[in-house]
Amino acid sequence: MRIRAATPTDLPVLQDIERAAGEPFRSLGMAAIADDEPLSLDVLDTYRRAGRAWVAADAADLPIGYLLTDPVDGAAHIEQVSVHPAAARRGIGRSLIEHLAAGAGRRGLTALTLTTFSEVPWNAPYYTRLGFRALTDADPALTAGLRAIQRAEAAHGLATWPRVCMRRELAGDGAPGLRPGG
Repeated sequence: MRIRAATPTDLPVLQDIERAAGEPFRSLGMAAIADDEPLSLDVLDTYRRAGRAWVAADAADLPIGYLLTDPVDGAAHIEQVSVHPAAARRGIGRSLIEHLAAGAGRRGLTALTLTTFSEVPWNAPYYTRLGFRALTDADPALTAGLRAIQRAEAAHGLATWPRVCMRRELAGDGAPGLRPGG
C-alpha cells in the first residue's frame, strides 16, 4: 500500500469506497447512514484540486481507502476517512491519518480534529486508540469552526445518533503531542 494524492480517475472509486464503507452501519440500525449518498464528483474534485484528498492505493495503484481534510481553526479537520471493507483491519485508516498528521505538523497546524459517532465501535473508540480525545461542550478546543460543523451535521440528520468532536494534538513535526498523563 502507498499513500498518494487523489487523481481525477480515482474519484468514482472513492464514491464506491464510501458506499461500501457505509454498509456495516446497516447492522447497527443506522440504515440512513448506509443509504446516504457519497460526496459528488464535483465536491471530491474540489478537495483533489486543493491538495486535500489522499488515497491509500493497493499494489495495482487502485484506491482502497481515502482521506479528505479541511483547515478548521488552525487544525487539519478530517472531513472523511474511509476504507473499503475488503481492505479493513490492515492499518490503512491509521496510515492515512498519520500521513495527514505529518503534513499538518510540517505546516505548523496544531492538531487534527474530526467529528464521529460516539457509540460506533469503528468510530470514536477507534480514534481514541489513535490518540484523539473527545471534546466536551465546555472545552475551549471546541472552536467556532467545529461548532459550525456540528450544526451542519445535525441539519443533515447525523445527530440522530450520538456524535462527538475529537482532537489530537500535534507536535511541530506532525508527531502526536504530549497529552496529560502521556
